[in-house]
Amino acid sequence: MARNRAIGIDGTLPWHLPDDLAHFKDTTWGHAIIMGRHTFESLPHGALPGRRNIVVSTTLSSLPGCEVCASLDEALGICAQDVEKGSREEVFIIGGAALYKAALPLAKRMYMTLVDQEPTNADTFFPEFDTGQWRETEHEQHKGFAFTLWTLKK
Repeated sequence: MARNRAIGIDGTLPWHLPDDLAHFKDTTWGHAIIMGRHTFESLPHGALPGRRNIVVSTTLSSLPGCEVCASLDEALGICAQDVEKGSREEVFIIGGAALYKAALPLAKRMYMTLVDQEPTNADTFFPEFDTGQWRETEHEQHKGFAFTLWTLKK
């Protein structure tokens, strides 16, 4: 997310940060990732390997390498069933903006890369959230960006 909360321009990231892509892969590997259809369509090679790909779509019923759910609640429900069966899988919402907005009230943690940019032509933004309800518990500074972890205050 950029300083102005920008996360996208014309269906792509406003920046290319190889370290961020590697961090995303390391963080989400072996876990469920839930994304909207547009986010799935923005992936250059389709479903991301090493992760359970779940796409929320009201217009599609199947996608190669993915489970398709009609709603965020349905997607979270199938993940919850796995937890009941003993899975310790963490669930990551990876975009887009509407899915972030819907999931934010349910989240307990946010893994966020904060990018030291302010793209003026961005058309997709991370939803506003009350920073008073969250605390930054991890911060790893890099040149031009930082990996952060935000935890919901109890």
